[in-house]
Amino acid sequence: MQVYSVTQINSYIKNLFVRDFLLSRITVRGEVSNCKYHSSGHIYFTLKDRGGSISCVMFSGQRERLTFRLQDGQEIDASGQITVYEKNGTYQLYVRDCRLSGSGELYERFLQLKEELAEMGMFDDIYKKPIPRYAQKIGIVTAATGAAIQDIINVSARRNPYAQLVLYPAKVQGEGAKESIVRGIRVLDDMGLDVLIVGRGGGSIEDLWAFNEECVARAIFDARTPVISAVGHETDFTIADFVADRRAPTPSAAAELANFEYDVLEEQFAAYRSALEKNTSQRIRLLKSRLQACTERLGRLSPGNVLSNKRQQLKASGDAMRHLIGMKTERNRQQASRISDRLQLVMHKRLENSSHRLKMAAVRLDGMSPLKRMSGGYGYLADESGRNIRSVKEIRPGEKMTTYIQDGRILSEVISAEEVKQWKLE
Repeated sequence: MQVYSVTQINSYIKNLFVRDFLLSRITVRGEVSNCKYHSSGHIYFTLKDRGGSISCVMFSGQRERLTFRLQDGQEIDASGQITVYEKNGTYQLYVRDCRLSGSGELYERFLQLKEELAEMGMFDDIYKKPIPRYAQKIGIVTAATGAAIQDIINVSARRNPYAQLVLYPAKVQGEGAKESIVRGIRVLDDMGLDVLIVGRGGGSIEDLWAFNEECVARAIFDARTPVISAVGHETDFTIADFVADRRAPTPSAAAELANFEYDVLEEQFAAYRSALEKNTSQRIRLLKSRLQACTERLGRLSPGNVLSNKRQQLKASGDAMRHLIGMKTERNRQQASRISDRLQLVMHKRLENSSHRLKMAAVRLDGMSPLKRMSGGYGYLADESGRNIRSVKEIRPGEKMTTYIQDGRILSEVISAEEVKQWKLE
């Protein structure tokens, strides 16, 4: 009996899969689970149905063909080749291409159109028009029968029974629905209404598809009137929701947004009226008080009273002025006398100090007199140009010099000049 290795068996089985025409070009439908995007760029996931599951891998080179992001719970049709991974002996589907199945095709179209319109800027907040706070004329584009229009009517009647509702009975499902919705938006937009509600009740993606059409999105975007989108239930999203000026989760919620509460407004008006009356009464009382004060002041400020008061003030001011002048004159005289005495004293002291300093300077000057020193046996030397000689460095042997003494001068010739660092007394 021949014995085979595990590798040989796995290789043999893989060759069986490779040679099988069906397994080499197969499309498998199932629900995505355990989907993982690997850092290498590969996508690993499992396709399952009620009866079983199969492992799948989509390599990074094939990811470029994806027009949507794989997520758990999606039902897809995955095309590729089923083969064996020899290393662990398991088989798996190597996916080359995949697409959403059934309603998934519509969802894929929804994603593609959403991406295109987003790139065009049709969802940008800069284009969103504000919803009027106190709308009186409300246009509605929806089916004439059904829960949506009834919900809008009921909510509007409860919040503002005086609001004017204008219905354009549009076809919201099936053939011709998108054209009917576009026509309704354009007709109501030309009527000069305050706000438009465009929507319908809930349903499948096929039922709501008219609100995912590009022409409907462009009609909402081009409308001059603010548009509230109210399509389906809270979890339903359509292209109309993204391009509208405001999205409401349901038609009832759209009616809530479009209609202000009339009772609340009346209560606000009543509060404003009460506050206005209160403020007006307080203002009137304040003005009356000011008027009385002004009347009393006017009596006090009559020309006769003012003139009499001015005369009294003038007399009092004159008396005060004369008294003040007298006091100031006496103070100035006394101050001038004190200043004169101080000035004489200061001048006398300064004169004595100056005389003393003059005597001291005369004594010092006499002591420094050249003639007096010369009388004591001193003299001074000068060169031929008459310049004083203060150092032996200023005269050279052979030069002539003059010695000035008390009673004359002596002309001599230098035989030698010797520098002495320090004189010593013998």
